[in-house]
Amino acid sequence: MAEKWPWRPIVVLEESNFMTKRIRKAVFPVGGLGTRFLPATKAMPKEMLPVVDKPLIQYAVEEAAAAGIEEFIFVTGRAKQAIEDHFDVSFELEHMLKERGSDARLKDVRDVLPASGRVAYTRQGEALGLGHAVLCARELVGDEPFAVLLADDLFLSEKPCLQQLVEAHDRTDGNVVAVMDVPREQTDRYGILDVGTEEGDMVEVKGLVEKPSPEEAPSNLSIIGRYILRPEIFEFLAERRTGAGGEIQLTDAMARMIGDKPFHGVRVQGRRFDCGDKLGFFEANLAFALRRDDMAEGVRRILKDYAGS
Repeated sequence: MAEKWPWRPIVVLEESNFMTKRIRKAVFPVGGLGTRFLPATKAMPKEMLPVVDKPLIQYAVEEAAAAGIEEFIFVTGRAKQAIEDHFDVSFELEHMLKERGSDARLKDVRDVLPASGRVAYTRQGEALGLGHAVLCARELVGDEPFAVLLADDLFLSEKPCLQQLVEAHDRTDGNVVAVMDVPREQTDRYGILDVGTEEGDMVEVKGLVEKPSPEEAPSNLSIIGRYILRPEIFEFLAERRTGAGGEIQLTDAMARMIGDKPFHGVRVQGRRFDCGDKLGFFEANLAFALRRDDMAEGVRRILKDYAGS
């Protein structure tokens, strides 16, 4: 079993007049049912859907590791055993690959594995919303700021998306979320920011609204699947207040933290793919395949054939 991640943390700490706590832990809410991808997700977690040859959850874990995350907390649900198996040793598979001399594939299999004791799993007994899923990780997170990554959101960027948030947190010591502009007619799909001052890629968060109608949305700047949150959020989540859809919404708890500590959105650099959507998932497969030396030429040829038909 590999004892070290193959990805090197690239955390850059900037000088400041306060000491921030390093972001060491990340929470991965993976308890959802994935109904938009039925029947494919009837017996397989949606987070295990592959983009080219790697499951969505592995991309998220690699991104977290590249940002310096040391402990990985999965909030799972029923029928999520495949995720645990993916990040565990497969003795039979490794033995077979070794016997066949498939060194490259053996390395790919082993590189998935975190160091011993760095992965934890907890169950979300009921699907009560994203806020509830994060609350389930409370005892494992403890009293320190932490990251949350949604595997449905996949990013293609020079600098990992979470790394961009870590650097913003190092400057502000507050809550930080990844944001992007969405079409006004789609605001009812996202948590939307009430925007304050802007400086470069940083946006002050004055307020948050979960899935507002286009007419009621304070802006069209939305949160997209990456968060760095202070541990105080657990106090609000523990009240189990329900919001949009009758669920415990993470956005609602974050909104109640505004004004206590700095709260910023970061317009992340890079391309985001909504892999919870079928077209977004299809586009992600194309984009990642086109970046592969062993696939790009063939993919372009296929696209040309279909474009001409």
